[in-house]
Amino acid sequence: MDAPTRLAEVLVISPLGVGPEYQRQGIGGRLVRYALGEAERVGAPAVFLEGSPHYYARFGFETASQRGFTAPSVRIPDAAFQVVTLAAFEPWMTGALVYAEQFWALDCVGLRS
Repeated sequence: MDAPTRLAEVLVISPLGVGPEYQRQGIGGRLVRYALGEAERVGAPAVFLEGSPHYYARFGFETASQRGFTAPSVRIPDAAFQVVTLAAFEPWMTGALVYAEQFWALDCVGLRS
């Protein structure tokens, strides 16, 4: 993340999905909880994703822009750009999320019209 004073390393857990034949069995929820537990364990300050606010709110995610973060692309709807902050988060850690090159190379950022 490109914060005003320096870069901060954060995690992104999207895209995340479960095959249709395995949905509605709690697998997605277990994946998210496991990812957040591991992020906490390694000392990550925040975890971002692109996804449904109705689904991910149950895991503590909230609209990232309301916390002072800027999405890495204008193709990401504001409500879908979400973050959960963890114990290592500090108030100076706001700014623009910067995706790794793979997100751009595989064109898996936001929505296309």
